Amino acid sequence: MQQSSDLSGALVRACETGGPDIVRSACVEAAAPDALRQLALHLRPKDLELVILFVSPHADITAVAADAARVFAPARVIGCTTAGELCSQGYSEGQIVAVGLPREHFCARTLLIRDLDDYDQQDLIGDLIRGRNDMARETPDWMSECAMLLVDGLTMHEDELTAHLSMGVGPVPLFGGSAGDGDRFERTFVLHDGVAYRNAAIVVQLRTDCEIEVFNTDHLRPTEKRMVVTGADPARRIVHEINAEPAAREYARMLGKDPEQLTTFTFAAHPVVVRIGGKHHVRSIQRVEPNGDLVFFSAIDEGVVLTLADSTDMVQHLEGQLAALNERGKPDSIIAFDCVFRRMEAEQRQQAGQLSNLLAQYNVVGLSTYGEQINSRHVNQTLTGVAIYPPKA
Repeated sequence: MQQSSDLSGALVRACETGGPDIVRSACVEAAAPDALRQLALHLRPKDLELVILFVSPHADITAVAADAARVFAPARVIGCTTAGELCSQGYSEGQIVAVGLPREHFCARTLLIRDLDDYDQQDLIGDLIRGRNDMARETPDWMSECAMLLVDGLTMHEDELTAHLSMGVGPVPLFGGSAGDGDRFERTFVLHDGVAYRNAAIVVQLRTDCEIEVFNTDHLRPTEKRMVVTGADPARRIVHEINAEPAAREYARMLGKDPEQLTTFTFAAHPVVVRIGGKHHVRSIQRVEPNGDLVFFSAIDEGVVLTLADSTDMVQHLEGQLAALNERGKPDSIIAFDCVFRRMEAEQRQQAGQLSNLLAQYNVVGLSTYGEQINSRHVNQTLTGVAIYPPKA
């Protein structure tokens, strides 16, 4: 019990030293019997426009969703499950991370998509346009806007969903993350108004008087090694054949590895990328099926050219990216979605401690995800999020 109190207090102190009371955040052990009460004491929800929870899958997610709606009232509460958390100590496990956005600086609209197998695209676009117009009328002097997406990380609908959302949010930058389930890949949830949902998504439209910068970055560099998907099941994100050979065996051959020794760590350290719109995007491999098929985290199809990628130094790259976000001034907070494969690679390369220190140093809060979204695309193995700066005087 004492440990959870220390963790939450440490995070609040870190946020308070960063400047004015703009973004409030705290974290506690998910196993603590009074976890939500501790979070509410630190976040002071009476003047909050929105509370965002990133919840360890070790928690009773149904109970957390129901209790959070009561504990944080009158603030609205959304959230999702994680594959690990980002809090005051950087990388963490078994926590509930809470982020509070005060009404003094933020105006929000939340939209729940209850069933990703069956929703009306035109209704969705219309709701988003109305939400943006309502906030513009409510806060006409606030100029910064963004949209955030939390989505079931095992639904396999992220690619088409982000494409649809882009038509509704228009020029407003969108970022997001796919909910996680640790390293189990069994059940992921999003939380909205006291209920935990599967096969669902939440879109948050934000308008603020703060300066903001939405970002997306990765530390990967394409190589000259290319291969073609020659057999696939796009609906299930499964690749049967690469270069007309069994997929796992050919991927292993390209790496110079034994196909029987392919693991999650192999996929994290040796991702494949596709070139779209002049830029390379990662298509992370989730697992090998017993028959040698490869299951991907994002869209894949026959005829797609896959390029093997190498990693640059993760610590040096992250330090440079976070420093760049500080060029316009120190952010009050950074809300980030960090792919679980980045974390796995960092652990494998024994760099997790250094990355964790950097994340803590720059006030990064968020979660490890099963994928990230940026504007109209669903991507993998990136760090994606929003830097929130104090408003100009």
